[in-house]
Amino acid sequence: MRKFISQGSTFEELIGYSRAVVDGDMVYVSGTTGYDYTTMRIDPDIVAQTRQCLRNIEDALTQAGATMADILRIRYILPDASEFEKCWPTLRAAFDHIRPAATMISAGLADPAMKIEIEVTARIGSGIPPQSGDSM
Repeated sequence: MRKFISQGSTFEELIGYSRAVVDGDMVYVSGTTGYDYTTMRIDPDIVAQTRQCLRNIEDALTQAGATMADILRIRYILPDASEFEKCWPTLRAAFDHIRPAATMISAGLADPAMKIEIEVTARIGSGIPPQSGDSM
């Protein structure tokens, strides 16, 4: 049985999609940007957007009954591939102990203010327990 998760983003309503879909023990989180969905504001800094993406993803996973440690696959999408390296320390802090499969794609995003979009696939309960001191 499928469960649909929303974060109240106007994009979800306007386009007609869910932030995440849970099917059995699998969680598919849509491409998630650096918008703070409660205010619909986005920071112009790519590192700040990356941190917000991770908070948004973690919130969706929590609603699904999963954790960041349950992530198996990540796709990073950036309009400017040369900015990806700026995100590495933030991404390493979030995923170094998890080591999911990952791909980075350079492509245009829906809004020019968006500098990064992150999509993840997770399996509930499959995760490696977080190490002490881990945080976004």
